[in-house]
Amino acid sequence: MTGGGEILHKMKVKAGLAPAGSETGKGKSKMAGRKVRHGYYLLKGKSNHPMEDYLVAEYRQLGDYNLGLFGIFDGHLGHDVPYFLQHHLFDNILNEPDFWSDKENAIRKAYKLTDEKILEKAVELGRGGSTSVTAILIDGVELVVANIGDSRAVICRNGEAIQLSVDHEPNSERKNIEDKGGFVSNFPGDVARVDGQLAVARAFGDRSLKKHLSSEPDVRVEIVDETADLLILASDGLWKVMSNQEAVDAIKDIKDPKIAAKHLAEEAVAKKSKDDISCIVVKFE
Repeated sequence: MTGGGEILHKMKVKAGLAPAGSETGKGKSKMAGRKVRHGYYLLKGKSNHPMEDYLVAEYRQLGDYNLGLFGIFDGHLGHDVPYFLQHHLFDNILNEPDFWSDKENAIRKAYKLTDEKILEKAVELGRGGSTSVTAILIDGVELVVANIGDSRAVICRNGEAIQLSVDHEPNSERKNIEDKGGFVSNFPGDVARVDGQLAVARAFGDRSLKKHLSSEPDVRVEIVDETADLLILASDGLWKVMSNQEAVDAIKDIKDPKIAAKHLAEEAVAKKSKDDISCIVVKFE
């Protein structure tokens, strides 16, 4: 990261706009007679660069609808792209004219528009990029999840962990990457990377790799009924060392979602995760 980027990050931390070593919080809302509570926790990894994870966890009234907005943005090669996503992605989604009539298509268009804006601002935002997983809870009943990259959403139904997002790994999308003129290599290191550089096949930003990368999200709509207990959104700093079921089992008996999110991050560290970790836990009651 450039010296100017580090100074900007320190200014954001001082202003309360960027996470430093760790950050935690919680909130709650009542939707259609159901109580929804969330908690979050961010923890800087052991790398030498500043924290590159950002998140959104808030409630918003939009017309007659009560929305829960939850998102994890895991940056690489800098924190400016995930910071941009934190402040713009949900607004872009909800401002799509056809969001209420065709949510999946609206989210795809909003992700594409947001990526175009990031690329236009490459001089300002730098050469880095970010993965993303977002969840929009509508009136406590409908859950719309979208993701690009390897940040993940997992719902727990009657104690069973069900993954709602798709891990976009280079090996699984090798043909698409090669058709665009790129390649997938395990060198350097032992992790498959696009053009030997990026360990995910889809991401926001990454201008130098964009010809070979996709910013097309996978989108899934779920109904939140009485079988749904909780939702976990987290960056890959958690999922590298914990399975979906391990994460659910670790917190299913913890009532406070903020304590649950912190516990997951601490469990990941205990399992030798060295990456930045960001985690949101949403409890349905």
